[in-house]
Amino acid sequence: MSDRYDVVVIGGGPAGYVAAIRCAQLRLKTVCVDEWTAPDGRAVLGGTCLNAGCIPSKALLESSEHYARACDGLASHGVRVGAVKLDLGAMMARKDGIVGDLTRGIEQLFKANGVHWIAGRGQLLAGRRVRVREAGREQARTLEAAHVILAPGSSSMELKQAPLQGELVVDSAGALAFERVPKRLGIIGAGVIGLELGSVWRRLGAETVTLLEAQDSFLPMVDEQVAKEALRIYGAQGLDIRLASRVTGCRVKGRTVEVRYEDGEGEQQARFDRLIVAVGRRPNTDGLADEEARLLLDEWGLIHVDEQCRTNLPGVYAIGDAVRGPMLAHKGSEEGVMVAELIAGHAARVNYDTIPSVIYTHPEIAWVGESEQSLRAAGTDYRSGVFPFAASGRARALGESGGFIKVLAEAGSDRIRGVHMIGPQCGELVAEAVIAMELGGSAEDLALTMFAHPTLSESLHEAALAVHGRALHIPPRRRRKR
Repeated sequence: MSDRYDVVVIGGGPAGYVAAIRCAQLRLKTVCVDEWTAPDGRAVLGGTCLNAGCIPSKALLESSEHYARACDGLASHGVRVGAVKLDLGAMMARKDGIVGDLTRGIEQLFKANGVHWIAGRGQLLAGRRVRVREAGREQARTLEAAHVILAPGSSSMELKQAPLQGELVVDSAGALAFERVPKRLGIIGAGVIGLELGSVWRRLGAETVTLLEAQDSFLPMVDEQVAKEALRIYGAQGLDIRLASRVTGCRVKGRTVEVRYEDGEGEQQARFDRLIVAVGRRPNTDGLADEEARLLLDEWGLIHVDEQCRTNLPGVYAIGDAVRGPMLAHKGSEEGVMVAELIAGHAARVNYDTIPSVIYTHPEIAWVGESEQSLRAAGTDYRSGVFPFAASGRARALGESGGFIKVLAEAGSDRIRGVHMIGPQCGELVAEAVIAMELGGSAEDLALTMFAHPTLSESLHEAALAVHGRALHIPPRRRRKR
């Protein structure tokens, strides 16, 4: 059996399903092949992000924050409540309900835009053909296409020193489905995923949360001043972050997990009720392409692409977590839109210099562009302006006055090169900086822009003013130039 399409998309995550929808909008006959199944065995769209990553984790982060506030964060607002009780089952049901609504929403978007959907595993063959093995069918189906978009996504990396074992040693997906709060929680990896998951379970009542990080620096991709502040805040929240701690072994003893690791003082040992392995993600490219297709991969399993996501094969594109760049849903989605536009004969590009990043802890961390350490390493002269949320009336009214916003501008041109922030709602605030940078804005442009009062966004305005020593709501400081 053979079917012909203008575009075949392999993968139904944020990169793949967005690419499929945009292709259909451009009147290209499009089919999306995806193999994800829900715990009940039902085929669903949305990939890791929607089903076991971005969305369920943010649902639990939000719910856990409400619980923490109810426990001890409302008294200062003059709100007194009685004994607070955690209903973890209801919290998990809410999370699952959100995921279900959104996955069904993608199905409706496919129907509304005329995207065909095949539940099954797709494999690229030579000549822009795709073999599909559908669940419940013995015979494979072959699709032919003028163009193929590969969007297989990524999976949690495994660690041979700590293999997954039932509900005791789990990956990030397993950590979103605990049936009870562990008293002693261990996490291997103090990156974005480890910090977010650790925050959830600490807020919900874990007595100890220990993060073992092999690197000797904390959040090296984050601006160093922000990372230093974050490490202090997380420590105050009860996250025990141990840097330069390399896990050497792990074994389950009854209902506990014994972990061996090495640090600066030698061999160490710790015991936990649950252990989360959060050491990064790897692209899902094993078996993605038949050998005869000759798809080019690098040593990490990433698909080799150019700046517009073309692979080494004519008419075949690759996007999202399976290609170079940060493994972020919004990056993959924008690549999907770009590729759809290119297939339709339009001009399109993705500006990889203005990809925002967010860590959804409390407070949130967000950034876009270059950091101070990267500018110094490149020998770039720059100016820095910092404004603390402690000087923001809105932040104080919210009771969230920790953290700051930093604007980095090139000394000669005043062009904004990076914006970094830690504090309340920074995941939303960073979008303002992204827009300014996307439009080639300067610190002066932000300084001349009117912001509403009282708002958190005023802090970005003040940080831009501070670049030139003109901040209005903090004492003058010596202007920093590098």
